[in-house]
Amino acid sequence: MIQIFGTLKNFDVKTAQRWFSERRIPFQFVDLKEKEMSRGEFDSVVDALSRETGSRSDAIEELIDKKSKDYASIAYLDDSDKADKLFENQLKLLKQPVCRNGKQLASAGLAQKKWEGWK
Repeated sequence: MIQIFGTLKNFDVKTAQRWFSERRIPFQFVDLKEKEMSRGEFDSVVDALSRETGSRSDAIEELIDKKSKDYASIAYLDDSDKADKLFENQLKLLKQPVCRNGKQLASAGLAQKKWEGWK
């Protein structure tokens, strides 16, 4: 089952929901305003992205919304602190949508090309 993490007001989240709906791919939407990712879910997303990017720090960078007004609070932290800060401030710092397909596949932001291989 595909999970989409984000907020209802985010345009990219709506685009992702529409993309999966149009292809009749079932998904579960998780509103970050109501329930943020658990530590296990967050680590699963980071691990899945790490397999693609080659490193945990690159995966964390991919998850950070660099356009966020709160980006300065995380930009200059060292890698180990970035993951904790991002986990603690998901609503403000996470690039949306975060999509997860099981524990093996994940994406941050709009990634239609990546989703095409998901079932």
